Amino acid sequence: MPQFERSLHDAVTWYMVGVIWLVQLVHYPMFEYLDWATFARSHAFHTAEITIVVLPGMLLELYLALLFLYRRADLPTLFGFLLLVAIWATTFFVMVPLHRRLGVEGYQLYLIQSLIRWNWVRTIAWTTRGLIAAFWL
Repeated sequence: MPQFERSLHDAVTWYMVGVIWLVQLVHYPMFEYLDWATFARSHAFHTAEITIVVLPGMLLELYLALLFLYRRADLPTLFGFLLLVAIWATTFFVMVPLHRRLGVEGYQLYLIQSLIRWNWVRTIAWTTRGLIAAFWL
């Protein structure tokens, strides 16, 4: 694989690792400290603006992972791709519905705590992808 593509893949993967850790350790726990009155606006702001931060990286990472899988279907590449599938599945089948519920129901501590717990799946998966990119690809 060309060095530029590998470097771009590594950079976007580690970008996403940084973003997910920020969300895991700062953004989602911060929701617990908001009061009922400020939660709706804060959550709406987060969901709108985080999309601008994560969607380009997620799409580029997916494209590059598919490209690498096509070009060299070795075990680290396949495992990294399967982690990406888990990230996307967790995002769209768990995290997005939780955010929608929070958007409708407002501040619900059990939903916020569920968001934090489920996000560990993505945090661990992205961190593992970053390590695979750094050491095996």
